[in-house]
Amino acid sequence: MPLKLHYNLEKLSMGLVAAIIVAASIGGLVEIAPLFTIDETVAVPEDLRPLTPLELAGREIYIREGCYACHSQMVRSLADEIDRYGPYSLAGESAYDHPMLWGSKRTGPDLARLGGKYSDRWHVEHLTDPRAVVPASIMPAYPWLMRPLETGNLGPELAALARLGVPYDAGMITNAATDALGQSRPDSPGAEAARDRYGERFAARDFDGNPTELTEMDALVAYLQSLGTQTRAPYDLLARGGE
Repeated sequence: MPLKLHYNLEKLSMGLVAAIIVAASIGGLVEIAPLFTIDETVAVPEDLRPLTPLELAGREIYIREGCYACHSQMVRSLADEIDRYGPYSLAGESAYDHPMLWGSKRTGPDLARLGGKYSDRWHVEHLTDPRAVVPASIMPAYPWLMRPLETGNLGPELAALARLGVPYDAGMITNAATDALGQSRPDSPGAEAARDRYGERFAARDFDGNPTELTEMDALVAYLQSLGTQTRAPYDLLARGGE
């Protein structure tokens, strides 16, 4: 009987359209309805820090170069994944991400816990010539990242994110470009000013090995080194047994 009903429905174009709309509406409702209660169901970690301007610039380059197409940023709650990548990802970790970069394909490894795993020099060599450090890699090379970083849009980007709920204040927005430069000059007054605004929990150093110029490589490596370091919440949860 169900097969006959389905066969008859296929012969009625308007009936089939109506059935498709009903099915799609149910699926959409199941996916969208939870978003109305997201503020009550997703806890933002108290120690979650926003990206610094330099890290944010690196994130934009990461998106521009399509890195998200081959790398995910979400460790699933499976034993094998936790053994390989570290604590499973929490929704609250991505509270300040616009857009989120969880990804759905892993041509390369997951990057959610990448920060601090490799040295800055390793990242520079890997991005410049992946086969130099991973002979079997199929990742394309990005030698052009050594070009100067444009920082003029960082202030407006921070302002836009602040409107979406990321805790950037007026001082952070006004000084975005100088804070980006300061993060790559650890002994400069700019680095101290950036620490005053963002705290001590970010890496301030010359990331690309060229201290005379702020480059896109500086920004991308700074971003990669920040992944998994913005909050201790996943590690604290794992230490408590994942309760």
